[in-house]
Amino acid sequence: MASLAGRATGRPARKLTGPERAAVLMLALGEQHGGKIWGMLDDDELRELSVVMSTLGTIEAESVENLLLEFVGRMSASGALMGNYDATERLLQQFLPPERVGGIMDEIRGPAGRNMWEKLSNVQEEVLANYLKNEYPQTVAVVLGKIKPEHAARVLGILPEELALDVINRMLKMEAVQKEVLERVESTLRTEFMSNLSQTRRRDAHEVMAEIFNNFDRQTETRFMTALEDENREAAERIKTLMFTFDDLTRLDSGSAQTMMRNIDKDKLAIALKGANETVRQFFMSNMSTRAAKMLADDMQAMGPVRLRDVDEAQSQLVNLAKDLAAKGEIMISKSRGDEELIY
Repeated sequence: MASLAGRATGRPARKLTGPERAAVLMLALGEQHGGKIWGMLDDDELRELSVVMSTLGTIEAESVENLLLEFVGRMSASGALMGNYDATERLLQQFLPPERVGGIMDEIRGPAGRNMWEKLSNVQEEVLANYLKNEYPQTVAVVLGKIKPEHAARVLGILPEELALDVINRMLKMEAVQKEVLERVESTLRTEFMSNLSQTRRRDAHEVMAEIFNNFDRQTETRFMTALEDENREAAERIKTLMFTFDDLTRLDSGSAQTMMRNIDKDKLAIALKGANETVRQFFMSNMSTRAAKMLADDMQAMGPVRLRDVDEAQSQLVNLAKDLAAKGEIMISKSRGDEELIY
């Protein structure tokens, strides 16, 4: 059968792992025929299958047919399948309680898979305010009551003053919002606002490039940044301003720093600080007890020379930890940019 697929496409069929084969089969069975199978799986099986299904991508029709033939003999596939987050969530919702679906999807999506209100807090305030100014004041009050306070403040500052005052008064008087009302507002935002935003919003190229530079190792970053400074100094400076680096962790407030230290891998911290300047070392050590700081200094001295690649990797892991904690709302990280601040 594998040879049949290979002859049909002119190239070897994609070799699927066991979990991928199960995911293709469940997608092929669909909502009507797969319900009983979903109901018989335990949470661990559901989670594993959902993770694979949501990242499956496109499976060619020949591969689908080959797999189905293996399971049911003479059954053929109708075409290619696309496994993604939305398709997985829709399918799970047919057979599982909403709370189980929500938990599974939140886990497999990670920080990027935030709920509607967290996603809304990442929409530029000008864009959100432009949309909300045409909505009923009560709807605006519900939305601003659900997003992060700092973001709501910026949106209110942009709205027309009369509307903003009306919204403030409604928020002050607003009692618990009925579930049906909240679901209706959320549905409207998802279909009319977020979907249009995802189709039309284009990220600033400098922001994208700053993220790319953040993921370079130190030597590669220096090489490209030096070359870019020679060719386009203005672009290079803007990218450097937008980048968030290990040194920027010293801008954490005391509460965020303490939260960071509780989650940090002390071995990774020791390696990361081997390649850090004295200011950064003092920042981390000042947020430890005297005994812990001395133990860290002793560990750094005892480990001797450390490869630059290992230092870069450790520093990158700590930066990513900070970004994950910030995405969960547990810390705030910022970087000065003239008289502005970037909140990640």
